Amino acid sequence: MSRFGEFLAVDGVREELTIGSVVGVMALHGGLEFGTRRLARSIGDLLPVSLYTVVQPVGLAWHLPSTAYDRAMSPNLHRFLEHVRLVVSFHGYHRPELPDKVLLGGTNRSLAAALEAALTVEGVPAVSNLAAIPRALRGQHARNPVNIPIEAGVQVELPRSMRRPVPLVGIVRALSKVLEGMSESPSV
Repeated sequence: MSRFGEFLAVDGVREELTIGSVVGVMALHGGLEFGTRRLARSIGDLLPVSLYTVVQPVGLAWHLPSTAYDRAMSPNLHRFLEHVRLVVSFHGYHRPELPDKVLLGGTNRSLAAALEAALTVEGVPAVSNLAAIPRALRGQHARNPVNIPIEAGVQVELPRSMRRPVPLVGIVRALSKVLEGMSESPSV
């Protein structure tokens, strides 16, 4: 069994899946990286997106890299990735040298640039230039679920300061504006 399969078998770990439009929103580390699941669900409440989250119970603190999330181990993740055309995946990070920057990785660079522009309008400092993002936070690996759909997606890395209620409002507003038209059409 893979590490992801072992993780899903742990008591209290659960997946949440909602199939909506071909635009997907994910939070793979819910319960561990606070605020990420709330952000994904907030966008899911505003737009008819597809939603996939993994939630672990308080105290577990098991961090799997995104590349370990193998859709062969999860019918829910497989169904989600087969349905969506592009994804925005929310993650948390802590780097003292980047205390307040939202980092926009993943392989859909045009969507990353659009999200950076929308976040900037909302007063949220964001970076989509991969050269300015630490390698471990770029979300570029082909096995990362954010890069599997046909149009790939953006890995949104949020520092602790941006995972609190007030900054999250601006982030939800910015991302919703960018994703709104995409999530209403049958194809992106």
